[in-house]
Amino acid sequence: MKSKKPIFFIVLLSCIYGCSSNKSEREKSSPLTEADLILRSDFGSYFDSCGVEGSIAIYEIEGQKWIVSDTVGIELETLPASTFKIINLLIALETKTIQDEDELVKWVGSTDTVKYGYRPDIYHDMTVKEAFELSAGWVFVELAKKIGKDKYKEYLTKCRYGNVDLSQEEADFWNFGAFAISPKNQVEFLLALYEDRLPFSEQNMAIVKDVMLTERTDDYTIRAKTGWTRANNINTGWWTGYLETKKGSYIFATRLLQDRKMNRSDFGSCRKEITKKAFRDLGVIDFPVAGK
Repeated sequence: MKSKKPIFFIVLLSCIYGCSSNKSEREKSSPLTEADLILRSDFGSYFDSCGVEGSIAIYEIEGQKWIVSDTVGIELETLPASTFKIINLLIALETKTIQDEDELVKWVGSTDTVKYGYRPDIYHDMTVKEAFELSAGWVFVELAKKIGKDKYKEYLTKCRYGNVDLSQEEADFWNFGAFAISPKNQVEFLLALYEDRLPFSEQNMAIVKDVMLTERTDDYTIRAKTGWTRANNINTGWWTGYLETKKGSYIFATRLLQDRKMNRSDFGSCRKEITKKAFRDLGVIDFPVAGK
């Protein structure tokens, strides 16, 4: 279902997510120029078929080229949801809040199932690595309470990650509140991680890259993280990470936006399917099409 008013929807989201963006806290990301950008507006049909608005930003490392579905949505900042676990894990390791990814976190006994849904499979003691893989939010909320907003602000500013608006009172500022990041900024951050240019030790960056491993075949490797928040009555879904193939390496950030009145059961799966279809169309890798 193609939205009849995509521009209005983007403007509405800008007011919901972006009005409190404090760009003075960080350097603005570099504007894209025609020389380093390939616009693939045809990718929009994949978002339409999923009944969502959305954008995908891809950076081809070897060719130093951006491949984007549009030039408006990739700059729109929204909540990062669980994709924040990538930098969250880095900060937890660097501040020695945890010693390593295998540190066990004790189950807190309860969680808000209205905000986070009912997921009994994650209600138990688990390692931080397992919590990353299962996207067990309660574990990272507990870590966030120990890290504190001051440390977050320090590292987010150094990493130029998001708008650094941590005004949300509760610890979970990446799923609720005014904190926000754009798909383009996600790619810039992940490129810096890929190239070991972040203000973290090489050991900690290596740990996070290992934890991010999602798929590995003879032809490709994907290191990535999904995200999904239902804040503000909008489904905000992400898949961000990087793809390594025999043809080259690519950083990607795909974000889906959907009014919750239009809920569809395929929202979660569409995050990966749209991304893989884009890479298939680019001739990067022959991902199988869902249902075939």
